[in-house]
Amino acid sequence: MRSRFFRIVFVLTILSTALWAADDGAALYKKKCAHCHGASGEGKPAMKAPALKGTALDAGAVADQITKGKAGSKAPHTKGISGVTDDQAKAIAAYVKGL
Repeated sequence: MRSRFFRIVFVLTILSTALWAADDGAALYKKKCAHCHGASGEGKPAMKAPALKGTALDAGAVADQITKGKAGSKAPHTKGISGVTDDQAKAIAAYVKGL
């Protein structure tokens, strides 16, 4: 019985952590990305900011572009978005992949 209880607690902890990360990714996206890429990731052609919704990039590549930038890009964050940690970039990337 004890072992079952601990398994349930473990699963609930993992699930709540995943939900927290998704919320954190959404909040970070809104703060750091939405101005240019749109609230729903639709992009803003007038700003030459591409749509992120439905991107073919995997989450790792999205996180890399957030932290390291994109070569040849004319975006203001060509060397990455300042003040974003690797963990925050992963949370934003997970959120973007869910758009």
